[in-house]
Order: sequence, then structure tokens, then C-alpha cells
Amino acid sequence: MKASVINPVLDPQRSEDRTRDHNVSKVKISVVIPTYNEQNSIEACLASLAKQTIAKKMEIIVVDDGYTDGSEFKIQKAKLQFKIQNLILLKQGHGGPGEARNLGASKAFGEVLVFVDADMEFEPDFVEKLLAPIVCGKAVGTYSTQEYLLNKDKPLALCWNRNFGRSVDKMETRGYAQKASGLYLVAKNCLEKIEGKKADEQKNRVFRAILKSEFAKAGGFDTGVGYTDDWSISQKLNIFPVSVDDAVYFHRSPDNFSEIWRQARWFGKNDFLTRNIIRKLFNLWRYFPPWSIFYLYDPTLFAFKCVFNTAVFISVVLSFFGEHKAR
Repeated sequence: MKASVINPVLDPQRSEDRTRDHNVSKVKISVVIPTYNEQNSIEACLASLAKQTIAKKMEIIVVDDGYTDGSEFKIQKAKLQFKIQNLILLKQGHGGPGEARNLGASKAFGEVLVFVDADMEFEPDFVEKLLAPIVCGKAVGTYSTQEYLLNKDKPLALCWNRNFGRSVDKMETRGYAQKASGLYLVAKNCLEKIEGKKADEQKNRVFRAILKSEFAKAGGFDTGVGYTDDWSISQKLNIFPVSVDDAVYFHRSPDNFSEIWRQARWFGKNDFLTRNIIRKLFNLWRYFPPWSIFYLYDPTLFAFKCVFNTAVFISVVLSFFGEHKAR
């Protein structure tokens, strides 16, 4: 399982901190960013990557997934403004983020791949800390537990977090029904019994960083599964990435109804929602738009649920007709 990238770190004479610093300076790193109509966020994402403590050791590969807005202008502007010399822009037809990440990885020179999204921003030492367990030979891949809501001043962004059972400002990975009703839990248990397995869609983790050799062993991300394609590496390798508890980054949640609709439509194509007829029927009931009436006590949350549930419901309905799972 060990690859050449981690062999140089196996020197017990060095302290852990000195070992990390020494080896990060030698490791080739490729940061891959899939983009699809991300003109409002990609510039800030690239700006925060340009400020990384090991920015000079990184190449940044942005993969255009067939966008139709002004993203390319913002990318080229950021490249000049922040003097990002090792920035590569690749283009493909609209196939979804999994396909875009695979294209980026195939062109990467890095021994370690870092996968981030265009709506993320990072503390200056994020990549360095994320890579520490990998370059020290303690892990083949990592993820960070320190993911925070970037736009927590936006009421609808907070609704998005509440909808997924998250805390006010932290993008914690929890079950979607953390505070679910008894009726939902009964229905979920029935689904598990019918399928003969747990229906917990949060049992997998996203690899934020991984040895390129291990990524190749997995055959890249699954494509055509929609929203959950970035979970497929952990599924195929059957390896849980090592958690890093001090690599801080921020993720922007949808904060207007147009973006909520777009993101919810994509979420509704999620393989965990549409994998088979049982799940499709279950989620047609789960996201039945009239259930939004139970949130009338909070007008903002009620409006959010009306839009979110309707968008997901439509995606599940269209899954019966083979709708494309890309965003």
C-alpha cells in the first residue's frame, strides 16, 4: 500500500513536526476543482488556495464541466490577480463533478491529489495539515472534520444546514433525519428491512486528499450516480479516510431560492434516493411537497422547505424516466 511519496518520511530520527515540514516540501500536490456555473464563488476559492503555506508546491487544476456563465473569465482573472502560475483549466461536456474530477486527476502531476469544490475557501495551512498524515506514512487519504458554514449570515443558508440536521455554523456530517419524526423513523426501518441492509447514507466519507496511486487503484470516482459520486472512492477501496482535526475550511451553502432549487434538484438525483424502486417510492413520500405545511411556525423555513421538497420530489419523479444525474 505504501507508495514512493511516503517512503522518505520513514525516518524515526526526525521529530514529527520536522518530518512533516521536510516531506511536504518534496511532495508534488495537485488540487482538483470541478466547476459548473460557479462564477460567484470560484474567484474566492482560488484566492484562498493562492495563500496556502505550500502554494508553490501545488498545481491547481480547474475542470470546466460545461458551464454557461462567466466562470472562465473569473478563473483567468484570479490567475492573473493572485499570480497563480501553476493553474490549469481543462474543459469537458457537462458530465457531472465525478467525471470532471477524474479528468483533472488524469492530467495531474501530483503524487497526492486534493479534491475541493468551487464554493469552498480555506485557512492558509489547510492543505499542509490535510496532507500531514499522508506524507508521514500514516494514511493513504484524509478528510477534515473542521468544515464550517461560510455564509452563516444568510437565513436561507442556515435553513439548508437545519434541513440536514447540522449545527448553526458547522457543516457536520450527520444523518439527514437527526431530529426526524417517529413516523419517518418507522418508515426508514421498514426500508432497511426490505432492502436487508442499513439505509444510512452517511456511512461513507469523502476523501479530500489521497495518494494518486490509491486513487488509480480505485479506478477514480464513479460517474452517473449524481450527488454522491465523491463517496465512491471510500466505497470502492473499502478504506475510511483518516480524519484531520485541525485543517479548517469553509463551505458556502445555497442562500437564495434559485440556488436552493438548483442544488436540491441535484440532491434529488442522489443514488441513495433513487437507487431502486423501493427508495424512489419511499422518497416520493418523504419529500412530498405538502409536508412543508408542518413548518408554518417558521415562515423562512417553511418557504425553504416548499422549494427544497418540490425540487427533490421532481428529481425523484424524473428518475423513473432516466433523467441525467449531472447537476
